[in-house]
Parts: sequence; structure tokens; C-alpha cells
Amino acid sequence: MSALISRRKFSAGLIAAGGSMLLGRGVRAAEFQLRQFHNQPADSPLHKRLVQMWTAVKEQTGGRVEVQTFAENDHLPGGDPGAFKMIINGELDFFTLNGGVIGTVVPAMNVQSIPFAFRTHTQVYAALDGDLGNYLCDEMSAKGIYGVRRGCFANGFHQLTCATKPIRTADDLRGLKMRTPDAEIYVECWKTLGAVPVVTNLDKAYAALKSGAAEAQSDPLSIVEALKLYEVQKYVSMTNHMWTGFNLIANLKMWQRLPADAQRIIERNVAKYVPLQRADNDALNAGLRSRLTQQGMIFNEAQASTFRDRLGPFYSHWKKTIGQQAWSLLEKHVGKLG
Repeated sequence: MSALISRRKFSAGLIAAGGSMLLGRGVRAAEFQLRQFHNQPADSPLHKRLVQMWTAVKEQTGGRVEVQTFAENDHLPGGDPGAFKMIINGELDFFTLNGGVIGTVVPAMNVQSIPFAFRTHTQVYAALDGDLGNYLCDEMSAKGIYGVRRGCFANGFHQLTCATKPIRTADDLRGLKMRTPDAEIYVECWKTLGAVPVVTNLDKAYAALKSGAAEAQSDPLSIVEALKLYEVQKYVSMTNHMWTGFNLIANLKMWQRLPADAQRIIERNVAKYVPLQRADNDALNAGLRSRLTQQGMIFNEAQASTFRDRLGPFYSHWKKTIGQQAWSLLEKHVGKLG
């Protein structure tokens, strides 16, 4: 039963966490005691909505399904890549993860991380809640991963931050040490644009930027604030160069062991809470410019066309890697790329 998956491996971590998953005397255990991890802070819109969602699932399943939510990948080794391996191996139940890292195992998932593809939130959500999202869920299933349909929470449109200079055109990226997640699509993107990728998981991003191992990074403004990157970055260049999300994924065999009615209850609540988190997150990103300016950051508008003009070879390569079907579904929503 999934409730027993890797319990011994997690016992030390749970004790360190204050035993939050240990049941008190006289309390009846849920039939399915599961774990949800994510890489965002505990005060983030993602954590807030996940906690609400799993609370609703527990209530609506009559206590049969109980999912504990852990922020910032607490007690998980290896950051996002490590947690992703645990999902595949059946050592972790639920996780949220960007498409680029999932794409290391499911190539089609890289379609979410194509730079300058999506231009509006409306485009993103129509694609991921519709035909493109359904196709990606099918592709994940073939690799032992259950992608919950309509289950991509928002991270948002990325901007560039830098400690040493404003980034106005693609020329300003030449030789710049850019912090990037451990996924080929991100590494190749920055290489194509002339930067020097510095592979660092999100949980180590602040340290890498503070030490100077990396000079710049790419994330939505909400991440800049949440991780206090304004303490180690001076400039924000508005590019909207990429949209990323937090795909809700699960171990497929664990999912298949859940009763059909419990699956439906989870899916129904995902469909309810994902749009709420997206609205929270989009509003947060939209309102952060003035707050980050007060923290001493200097904003500029970058010339996005200078970045796109250099991505022809990148698009050609990733169209082949992602596959014709995923690429065609993407272009159906955003228009011709490359």
C-alpha cells in the first residue's frame, strides 16, 4: 500500500520536522497516508492552495486519504531532480515540478519551457488545460508518472536579474554566468544566447548568487521576492522570455491503487484549486515591481526581439527532441515558432 512506501526512509526526517505525520493516541489512521512535496516557501500561493486542496480531499473522502504537504522539499536530498527520481521509483507520492526537469525523462514535457513561445496567461492555460496538457499527461503515463489533468499550477513569466549590470539586449548575456536548473533545455537556451550556464538547484540559488559563482538568474518576480534575491541581485530586466509552471505529478502505481472515487475527488479539487493558485500567483507577480524597487532593485525593459532572433537553431533542435505532435499542439496555441 502507498501509505507504507519508503516510510522507514522518511522516519528520521519526520522526527526532525516535529513528528507532524505521527498520529496521536486514539486517532484512527487514514487508509492512505501520502506525502506532497514542493520547492516553494511555506508562505507562497502554491503551498497555501496545496494545503487547502488536500484538506478538502481529506474531508471529502471521509478521512480515507490524508496528504501531508511539505514546503521547500524539506528533508529531501538532491533538490528537484532527486525528488523527481523518488516519484518515478515509488518513494514519493505527489510532487510539483517544472516541465524542463520532467523533460529529462519525458522529452515532450520540454514543450512547456520553450522560450518566447507563450505570450499571455490565456494562451498558457488554454493549452495546458486542453489538448496539449492532455497529450503531456499521456506521455508521462508511459514513463510511470501520473500527471494530474488540468493540474499545472503557475510559476509565471520569467524575468532576468543580475548582480553586475542591466541586460538590455542579447549582447549583454555574452559570457554572463547564469544560474540554471539541472535540465538540458535551460542549459542549451543560455548557451545559445551566449551566457555561461551555472547548474544549480533552486534551493542553492541564493548561495550561488551571493558567492558570485553565478551573476544572474531567470525566474518570475515572485521567486525573486520569496528567495530574497534582491539581497544578492541589483538589476531586473523585464523580458517575459519563458513561462514555467508547477506540474502536479504522482507515482503512477500509487495513483492506480487509489479507489476510483478518491481519484475523482482529487481531480475535482485540483480543477478547483489550480485556477485559484494561478490567480493568486499572477496577481502577486503583477504587483511586485514597486515592492522590489523599494528593496533597491533597478528595472529596465529589455529588447526581447534580440533574444528571439538568436534562437533559430535552438528551436530546430528542440522541435526534434520534443516531437512533432507536442510541437504542433504548441504552435496551435501560440503560432509558428522558429
